[in-house]
Amino acid sequence: MKYITDITNLDLEGTYTYADYLTWRFEQSVELIRGKVFKMSPAPSFRHQKISSVFHGNMFQFFRHKPCELIHAPFDVRLLDKKKSSKANQDIYTVVQPDICVICDKSKLDEQGCIGAPDLIIEILSSGNSKKEIKTKYTLYEEAGVLEYLVVYPSEQTLFQFILNEQGKYELKSAFAEDEVFQAHIFPELSIDLAEVFVE
Repeated sequence: MKYITDITNLDLEGTYTYADYLTWRFEQSVELIRGKVFKMSPAPSFRHQKISSVFHGNMFQFFRHKPCELIHAPFDVRLLDKKKSSKANQDIYTVVQPDICVICDKSKLDEQGCIGAPDLIIEILSSGNSKKEIKTKYTLYEEAGVLEYLVVYPSEQTLFQFILNEQGKYELKSAFAEDEVFQAHIFPELSIDLAEVFVE
């Protein structure tokens, strides 16, 4: 297999598949969204990583004896086009790396990551990626069937909780502030004190 090590060798207006993605060895991380290459932000800030660690630590204790898998980035999640059932690499056009995800159907997991929609995804916004996380990924996760999508705003110290309804559309279930206790929808016994998450 011939690897591509310089992103400038790609046509960023072109359309690529997961099969192409597997040949890329760039210093900068990228995601593939509907066949288009999206450069990810530089290494996450200390605050971003601290928030991620608190979420992951609390969730690890909750899921450690449960059948679901809790995974944090970097981890490839391949989202399938609902119009196509093929899982072949050349037929997959979206590969994302959520900050944290929970997968309860272990048949979706392989050595390359997850293929299909996780049950729950957490995205922690960084400066410069808000538009992508909120608009593009919101639509992607809704279409893919992610049951619960949590968006964390570190600067505002808030968390927005979106739930997939029976029509397959997201509804804003709750918005949590810095001193409140977040409670998951699809895992009702999972709660996290946001005062611990957003502590300076």
